[in-house]
Amino acid sequence: MNRLRELLAADGLIVAPGVYDGISAALVAKLGFTAAYMTGAGVSASFGLPDIGLVTLTEMVGRARALSSQLEIPLLADADTGYGSPINVIRTVREYEAAGVAAIQLEDQTFPKRCGHLAGKEVISADQFALSLRAAVDAREEMLIVARTDSRAPLGLEEAIARANRYASIGADVIFVEAPRSMEEIEEIAARVDAPLLLNLVPGGLTPEVDHARLAELGYRIAIYPGAVMMAVVSGAIESLSKLRGRGLDAEGSGPEAFFDLFGLSAWQALGERYA
Repeated sequence: MNRLRELLAADGLIVAPGVYDGISAALVAKLGFTAAYMTGAGVSASFGLPDIGLVTLTEMVGRARALSSQLEIPLLADADTGYGSPINVIRTVREYEAAGVAAIQLEDQTFPKRCGHLAGKEVISADQFALSLRAAVDAREEMLIVARTDSRAPLGLEEAIARANRYASIGADVIFVEAPRSMEEIEEIAARVDAPLLLNLVPGGLTPEVDHARLAELGYRIAIYPGAVMMAVVSGAIESLSKLRGRGLDAEGSGPEAFFDLFGLSAWQALGERYA
């Protein structure tokens, strides 16, 4: 696990493609990347589910263990909201660390969470998340803690930056402000958040593509690409199966929402509204 600390201390940007199963992990390892990111969206999709908090701690830890056993590079792993109260977060941290994960990502969304590039996100108070984050920092042994704030969408950039700096002061090793919407916002976060930064780049998402050299120049330390394998695999599979079937897939739109509709997003959202 110290290898990730060494990478953070060195120069250059850590590029971590998303992995979610043995095939994606093997490809990332073979191509010589220095780190990998266990994407919650990818794990959810591998269960045939949209990324809206339906996958459990047990399922996520099991997948993390399988991936870390296959990878010789550090694995950063999505742990959603920590799966409950601060004492649940303590168990989450212990389970992920026992699974061989180098860093765990925790976020300040309400539960059930949703993909950071979908509409309708809600966040808990910064005070509430601070308690969970303190519990995580106290519970870990060597594993790094990535604190993610999703407050940009519901509360604005100023609140996201304020939360980012607060989470860093609590002891998070890396700060992740989800879904900045322009290059100007990416630059402002870099200028005003005093901590190692992670940026999430999602095809068709809210954040624009940024050159790696520019990200490193701004001071970002990690760029994750959760959809780099997953979306390419799904796109290739649709093309291959369409040829085999003799007709294409009826699908509308692009981006994260259209992608998760392949796994029943609209139906699950309707169920959520029924029981709200």
